[in-house]
Amino acid sequence: MNDSYIYVITALMPLSALMLLLQTNPYHALVIQGIQGAVATLVFAVLGAADVALTQALMGTLLAITLYAIAVRSSLVMRLGVLEDGASKTDDESHLGQLMNELRTIFGKHYMRLEVVPYTNTQALHRALMDKEIHATCARREYDNQDLVASQDEQQPYHTTTRVQRLYEIMRTELSSPAINLTYVNAPDSGEKHL
Repeated sequence: MNDSYIYVITALMPLSALMLLLQTNPYHALVIQGIQGAVATLVFAVLGAADVALTQALMGTLLAITLYAIAVRSSLVMRLGVLEDGASKTDDESHLGQLMNELRTIFGKHYMRLEVVPYTNTQALHRALMDKEIHATCARREYDNQDLVASQDEQQPYHTTTRVQRLYEIMRTELSSPAINLTYVNAPDSGEKHL
């Protein structure tokens, strides 16, 4: 009965694996994966496999967690293209500032960061979306008929276009701002880029 602690330590491996599967926050999943690697290292060390324990600690835990952390950090970014004149007016008083704050809150719930990328004109903004440099664009709506400007400009002054279906679904269901009109566009593959 002296070796009962080995069974307790070994039982932590499937428990931590189950916790890892059920985790929705990618950063918490990284912490749990690190705990699972530490438990595996401890099991190997207790069972007398010091070389395997060292390999698990260095490669399976330290290096893997570092690489996963870099991948998670860089992949959970929503790049939103805006025009430079609109990017300079992102204070809380403006529609765009309120919209940016709401988008940050919405994507924060999904563990994503919002990165605003300014462009000089609408052609560059559209080209960046089609070339997949950004995930979505947000620009002030332009109207051909001046009579529509007074009535609709106050209701939906900004038009947002996204090329990612999931981002469109998130914004469509969770965005409560009446100041935005959403559109989903299917961007061409990399071999079909616009010139």
